[in-house]
Amino acid sequence: MAETLTGQQVADAGLADWRQLWMRLCARFETGDFATGLALVNAIGAAAEQLDHHPDLDLRYGHLDVRLMSHDVQGLTERDLRLASAVSGLAADLGVRARVDQLTFVEIGLDSADLQEVRPFWKAVLGLGDVDFRGEPAHDLIDFADQVPNLWFQGTEPHEPPRQRFHYDVHVPHDLAEARVAAAVEAGGTLVTDEYAPSFWVLADPQGNKACICTWQDRD
Repeated sequence: MAETLTGQQVADAGLADWRQLWMRLCARFETGDFATGLALVNAIGAAAEQLDHHPDLDLRYGHLDVRLMSHDVQGLTERDLRLASAVSGLAADLGVRARVDQLTFVEIGLDSADLQEVRPFWKAVLGLGDVDFRGEPAHDLIDFADQVPNLWFQGTEPHEPPRQRFHYDVHVPHDLAEARVAAAVEAGGTLVTDEYAPSFWVLADPQGNKACICTWQDRD
């Protein structure tokens, strides 16, 4: 098994186009147009096959986001550094520059005195499965597919439900929304109101933290 690198080892590699965010190596390349982005994607694909190590790619009209991680060790290894260097070279060949100032990774932290009480609700609301993290079941809810931000639970003292200042709006396919609501209720949640359905349903976890299941449909 490959050796996982420390953050300092990754920084010491001197990859100017890349930064470590969470446990991935990330870069954004400002392609300027879709055709250039697609050309870079194709070049990266060929290099990835040659190196037998494959990145996550997110191609948009004006830029390409590239994320690297060695999934077998759930961290960064020399394989990631080699592929990152190769990708930077391919971008340079196309005259594409990196924008490290635009890199961001967001995860959500939820204060809870009892994470096991609320975790099943949030697992159901977000539609996530359990994952093993470096050999042990993860307490946090982790989405390696990047559809939703990771949710981690921070211990706190028991308290009355706070006056909430923000919440999750979870957009799902309209024909699956009621199943998602039912799963959240079965997982210990409460249906606060369906007054606005099928546009959205308001739910609360057992400690009063709220979320909305949303669709494109307008309220009748």
